[in-house]
Amino acid sequence: MEAELTALAASGAATFVGLMATEAWTQARGRLSRFLARGEDHTAVDAELEASRAELTAARADADEAAAADVEEEWRIRLRRALRADPRAADELRTLLDELAPLQPAAPSVSVTNTISGGVQHGPVFQGQTFSGLTFNGSGTAAPEQRPGTA
Repeated sequence: MEAELTALAASGAATFVGLMATEAWTQARGRLSRFLARGEDHTAVDAELEASRAELTAARADADEAAAADVEEEWRIRLRRALRADPRAADELRTLLDELAPLQPAAPSVSVTNTISGGVQHGPVFQGQTFSGLTFNGSGTAAPEQRPGTA
């Protein structure tokens, strides 16, 4: 059960932080602060969420991935504690995440097209964006000699 709560807290934190960088944040923030306040006055939590958003925005502007990860980690820990303290919170968080799912930015789509032309290829063909540290070991067979006019 602990692993499930930890995964749920991580998913919630990733969703919250992901929404902080979108235009949907204003809509999501109120729901999040009410959930996190757990029935108490949510003004303080709302202020914490806004402070986290400012910190995240600054971190991303500075390309400081460590600071951005820290923001998410803080909310992951806070969510995990809330889930441990109140077992009913897990169902509430799942419901909230389902409600917030349409507000999340769509994942970028990538289209890949590969074309190999110019005859028969006698060697490995790799697809990808970045390669490093490759070693090619020949199998000892060479490509047949191609002469003009032969098929």
